[in-house]
Amino acid sequence: MFVFIIIAFAIAGLIHYYLWRRLVRDTTTSRRWRQVGAVAIGGALVTLLATMAVGDRLPSGLRWLTLPGFVWLAVMFYLLIVLWLFEVPVLVALRIRARRATPVPAERATPVPAGAVADASSERVAPVSAGAVVDAPPVAESDHDPGRRLLLRRGVAVTAGAVAVGLTGFGMTRAYRAPTIKRYDIPMARLARRADGLRLAVLADLHVGPLLGSGQVERMVEIVNGLDADVVAVVGDVVTSEPGRVRDSLLPLTRMRGRHGVFYVTGNHEYYVGAENWTEAATELDLRVLRNERVEIAHGGGVIDLAGVNDITGAQYADPPDYERTLAGRDQSRPVVLMAHQPVAVHDAAPYGVDLQLSGHTHGGQMFPFDYLVGLQQPVVSGFGEVDGTPVYVTNGAGFWGPPVRVGADPDITLLTLRSTA
Repeated sequence: MFVFIIIAFAIAGLIHYYLWRRLVRDTTTSRRWRQVGAVAIGGALVTLLATMAVGDRLPSGLRWLTLPGFVWLAVMFYLLIVLWLFEVPVLVALRIRARRATPVPAERATPVPAGAVADASSERVAPVSAGAVVDAPPVAESDHDPGRRLLLRRGVAVTAGAVAVGLTGFGMTRAYRAPTIKRYDIPMARLARRADGLRLAVLADLHVGPLLGSGQVERMVEIVNGLDADVVAVVGDVVTSEPGRVRDSLLPLTRMRGRHGVFYVTGNHEYYVGAENWTEAATELDLRVLRNERVEIAHGGGVIDLAGVNDITGAQYADPPDYERTLAGRDQSRPVVLMAHQPVAVHDAAPYGVDLQLSGHTHGGQMFPFDYLVGLQQPVVSGFGEVDGTPVYVTNGAGFWGPPVRVGADPDITLLTLRSTA
């Protein structure tokens, strides 16, 4: 962990040094303004590191102090993207100018016919021998115009700042908006006709912590209860902070209702803050914790198995997912819906004939274009996908992690209605 922290701090330092070069050094000529810029960038770095180090440990009344650090994290992310995009055309332009400024080699000088060549100092013509080569000095061309380069760098800096601040501001309005309600019908071959119409509300990634409190949790609970679901599936990452630090914010969860119950599986963040403490807290909040186990859900005369496995992060804490224990030995005539926090769990679950896997974790990428990076690790980033023959549904989640910013991946809560095809 110590090595990881050192590496993270070093990367953050290099990023901020790059930002200082592009936003301050390259855009100013005054030593004083460069010093002011260095102080500002350095202060942003310190704020970010302090937020990441102690943000979750602040008393509830001081949680708002983490906002500047997390907002700067989002602005920094988009500044980097825009500046990197501008690096390519700038390098190309400099290469072209350098080639144009290269003097013409003597061997490529133009031969002059026998006769004469103009004397630049007079109108006289000096005779030369046939085939002689005139070594005229190349036309001098400055390799760069300092004023033009300064103007270009300032334009890039202003553009990057405007885009970064604009996207961050827009993303904050999306992160704190009420989650979108998504509704889908799911055909299921092994579902008994009598159980047709069974409704599952899918909720994940609340990340209750410094920047998401009781007001947002109450709104999510109201939305879920308004769906009148038969089963509520809470697919991990309910908290970012230790349960005791956000207890008041979690209390609205006790009012969440599903006709056959509210079920929950661990996410990776529960292990970061203490899985045992959190699962005890979840039980007190009336969340039925599924730890490598399954339950029968009887509905309308039909039955489905609802299963839940620990998050794969649990393997690092002697609490790994156990697919054999959870899925083996069941009645193969009825369908099984698996709750697994990370979509990648499907590779281990598919051999057990899972009819539908419900997951979260990805946040839909949360901040474009981060979704492309998430896609390198997870087989499905948002919505429906089929992996190894198993249908997987991944919700964007109802909250956010880190920056209170969502760009291209609005928060959502999903209602899935199971339909019999038998």
